[in-house]
Amino acid sequence: MNLVIRPATPADESRWRELWDAYTRFYEREPDEAVTRHLWARVLDDGVPVYAVVAEADGAVIGIANYLLHENTSALTPSCYLQDLFVDPAARAQGCGAALIDWLWAETRARGWATLYWQTRENNYRARALYDRYTPHSGFLRYVLRNEQH
Repeated sequence: MNLVIRPATPADESRWRELWDAYTRFYEREPDEAVTRHLWARVLDDGVPVYAVVAEADGAVIGIANYLLHENTSALTPSCYLQDLFVDPAARAQGCGAALIDWLWAETRARGWATLYWQTRENNYRARALYDRYTPHSGFLRYVLRNEQH
């Protein structure tokens, strides 16, 4: 498969939304239109450190990666958090997920960001098989307090 990884553009919105909705459902949540609209607006806003790239094969978008940059208390340069990665199920196991990570890792090195990191559910074995090819998991556990008012 001939893949092109590139930043998302306004023309990608419809397909990005399809993949985003599928990603959201994969993690057992229902898509929320207000959240989706807000995320897409931030992706397109050059003043906000939230970004999206797409994987395109033969002119069709088959994968997305949403990431954000943030300051880090342990480094002099920002860290890159790959928050969402999703590949169309019909296109999996063909290197798309790896191509998205490789693109972001190259960007991390080229821009001098301190780290690239991501997380997944412990039982997401298919994703972990890919991620373990890059690095062992960090061993950290994640704790989340949600403000249900927002």
